Amino acid sequence: MPSSHDPHGGIDILHAGVPVETAKRALILIHGRGSTAREILTLAPNLPVTDFAVLAPQAAGSVWYPQRFMRPVEENEPYLSSALAAIDRLVQRLSGSGIPPERIAIGGFSQAHA
Repeated sequence: MPSSHDPHGGIDILHAGVPVETAKRALILIHGRGSTAREILTLAPNLPVTDFAVLAPQAAGSVWYPQRFMRPVEENEPYLSSALAAIDRLVQRLSGSGIPPERIAIGGFSQAHA
């Protein structure tokens, strides 16, 4: 369960594509505000990544940080730091599984909101 100091600690990570254990490359798909990991994973079959492990972390509450990107950083804490740490942990996990950082791509959607 996420804590108030690490809102994205222990988040779920969904998987598509080849198993991480046999993949030589990975794609991390990061969903936008109000969306889900499950929704962004629906893109995977339409991308030229048939030999990739495709992973999608689920942000706590479906938002990576609460305010607009251009707001002062303090207004997005501790969510922003927690989000960056969650993605870093995923990259480290993939590296530990034999996929080097230079073979890990990250893609996603904006956190923009009206």
